Amino acid sequence: MTREVRTVVFDTDLQLEAYQFEGIMQKFPNHFHDYYVIGFIEQGKRHLVCNNEEYMLNSGDMIVFNPHDPHACEQVDGRTLDYRCINVQPEVMREYAREITGQAYLPRFTSPVLYQSELVGSLHELHQMILEEQSDFCKEELLLLLLDQLLRDYSDAEPPVSTQDVTLEIRCICDYIEAHYMESISLNELADLTEMSKYHLLRLFTRQKGISPYRYLETIRINQAKRLLEQGLLPIEVAAQTGFSDQSHFTNFFKKLIGLTPKQYRRIFNHDSELKRTTTNIV
Repeated sequence: MTREVRTVVFDTDLQLEAYQFEGIMQKFPNHFHDYYVIGFIEQGKRHLVCNNEEYMLNSGDMIVFNPHDPHACEQVDGRTLDYRCINVQPEVMREYAREITGQAYLPRFTSPVLYQSELVGSLHELHQMILEEQSDFCKEELLLLLLDQLLRDYSDAEPPVSTQDVTLEIRCICDYIEAHYMESISLNELADLTEMSKYHLLRLFTRQKGISPYRYLETIRINQAKRLLEQGLLPIEVAAQTGFSDQSHFTNFFKKLIGLTPKQYRRIFNHDSELKRTTTNIV
């Protein structure tokens, strides 16, 4: 049987996560993250949909997701996937942008896929140093040089005024979901907020946000769950505080979007240990 390995390290020097998935076949449904994702395909062929555009990914291709970029992917050739990425929180990216450009802003990367990018080699080297928990400044140097080229060649020249063209009605729904994600929300409630029919609301929301209202709600819940797990709360406590019906539902959905169980993710931020790593082998 296939040996599946999922390794995640939190680098306290760079303040970012590094993921490595080996031998996985998992399909990731449409979702988004509230942080930047910069990664590459080591082995495998993957079908990606991001911001309603379709891409075919192969070994050596690089992906760059902005916060809130809706995306989904799955294997297309029956073979397993080897994949690496780093996840950068917006407040951390803002500081790196200030360091590089002199302006503290959140960049907007213009393309989610860089085919056969020359930057993959630098990202691979950086990623390996993070996994090996190296502490010298070569690691930070690699990251700054990588981000510098991404900012110069693949991002908006100026800090954007607005990252999405969203109507007031849809913004109102997003605000409501973000404020009430821990509660049971009905489609009738959302429709009443905007005085739209449920069907029109679904179509308009999905067209403007690239993701359905329910998937948006679930993603907000998962993003908040990550923060609580990082603080050391137990999965059963997190499930109760983020609106999931039970721990089983929470665990299944968390793994579907993040690639790890809540327990595995919590282990990365175990405050009783200096080792910010979790590795799972599945045979």
